[in-house]
Amino acid sequence: MKKDIILGLDIGGSGIKGALVNVETGKLVSERIRFVTPSPAYPENVAETVQLLVSDLGYQGATIGCGFPAIVRQGVAKSASNIHDTWIDTDVESLLSDMTGKQVFVLNDADAAGVAEMHFGTMKNNKGISILLTLGTGIGSALFVNDSLVPNTELGHLYLKESKRIVEKSTSNHARKRDGLTYKEWVKKLNRLLSHLGHLFSPDMVVLGGGVSKKFEEYVDFFDEFDFDIKPAKLLNQAGIIGAAVYAKNCIDRQLF
Repeated sequence: MKKDIILGLDIGGSGIKGALVNVETGKLVSERIRFVTPSPAYPENVAETVQLLVSDLGYQGATIGCGFPAIVRQGVAKSASNIHDTWIDTDVESLLSDMTGKQVFVLNDADAAGVAEMHFGTMKNNKGISILLTLGTGIGSALFVNDSLVPNTELGHLYLKESKRIVEKSTSNHARKRDGLTYKEWVKKLNRLLSHLGHLFSPDMVVLGGGVSKKFEEYVDFFDEFDFDIKPAKLLNQAGIIGAAVYAKNCIDRQLF
């Protein structure tokens, strides 16, 4: 297996996806395989499904990158978003490494998508502060200073003024569909979050990811005026897989020094 080909995994509450990635080009070099996330999604069940995916791809490399739906600190899950609570305080890296016989590097799933966008997508070569928001079932986030990741930001869990719910409960793409909102009505809510992020971080760019990024032209005219750019993500549902693989490559490179 060539050293620039690494398996990227994207573990979510409903599906576990993976593909081989050329980490120099950001291109998938195998089919993208998806397994349904086991229910209940106990650590052992998920790890066994990951091993099935690795086997199906016939991956012979020594390294795997994995995006995971949780706060991840030094390979350990510190929260459980859309996955079973038994993952909290589980050493995800050790569990998956033992199951697959590979060296697995794990990061938050939105951070993985951000790494992909920073290396190969909309945020490439952007200087200053960049924020990726993944608008899906909830709202994930990835924060970068120049090209350096500030991990585990979880900006979808902010409370906005006079709100009793975290912002993703009213402003995610799932919430838009659930509440039957037009794009104009939905962006009015999204503007409140963007305004707050502007005050907190003074970003140079905010990138909107998730499936709704494909519809960007249908709602771009509804944004308020901000002193930062708002752009759609480019890599869509491949971002988590690509970013996880690139993250693993970066971890290996650091180990060499």
